[in-house]
Amino acid sequence: MIWFNALILSEAKLLFLSLNTNLGIAEPDKKAHILFWYTFSNLIVVIKLIKMKTFLKILLTALAVIVLATVLPGVSVSGYLSAIIVAVVIALLNMVVKPLLIFFTLPATIVTFGLFLFVINAIIILLADKLVGGFAVSGFFAALLFSILLSIFRSVLFSLLKEKK
Repeated sequence: MIWFNALILSEAKLLFLSLNTNLGIAEPDKKAHILFWYTFSNLIVVIKLIKMKTFLKILLTALAVIVLATVLPGVSVSGYLSAIIVAVVIALLNMVVKPLLIFFTLPATIVTFGLFLFVINAIIILLADKLVGGFAVSGFFAALLFSILLSIFRSVLFSLLKEKK
């Protein structure tokens, strides 16, 4: 990973220097050079922090899945790796499938004043049950209770990741 970052930085420096020489500037402007490096290095740090925060969220979700699987009688997970896979699958399903379900069930959501979103969350959990082999949910009501408790656990755990202002 360090080698890859060094390669990106060296290619960016070469690009910067070639742009300066192509524009007819014999000596690169030191202030522009420092500004470029400062901006570029901050961009890399921000990208790494975003990746780290996403990774931590997945691990915290996996921890919540393990805790809820031990507490709830209708939910079981076979191990830590299965819990991490469940966390990734739930995140992907929340990104891709959940917006489609919300769009297609919008009338039911409006009529029930948003309570139908709990049903959509339970459907997401049941889909994760079908997609991940080491994760089992006994039925709809177990999935509904699991999704409600998972949302509460995730909001509490994710609040620990927020920076103080």
